[in-house]
Amino acid sequence: MNLPPQVTPRAFDRLAEIGAAAEGKALRVAVEGGGCSGFQYDIALDDPKDDDLILEGAGQKVVVDSISLPFLANAVIDFSEELIGARFVIENPNATSACGCGTSFSM
Repeated sequence: MNLPPQVTPRAFDRLAEIGAAAEGKALRVAVEGGGCSGFQYDIALDDPKDDDLILEGAGQKVVVDSISLPFLANAVIDFSEELIGARFVIENPNATSACGCGTSFSM
């Protein structure tokens, strides 16, 4: 059963820290063709659009456009902080392989 993506509390907390909602922005998670594995994630602060799925928590919003939604079914959007840096990450059960940097994948 395909469920919409989920957003972790840690990801919503990071959006609150950077003040996304105060600026009227949401975190947009999209899938585009390209990258070394065939598809790549595009993650950016953006304005929500009419056809977006809006995921809300802690006063923050994450949006996914209707074209990207099937690629992100059952995925988890999280925020990771490590010694090498901090970033939003996607745990995508639909991906059959991914590149080493984690920004591109194949299905």
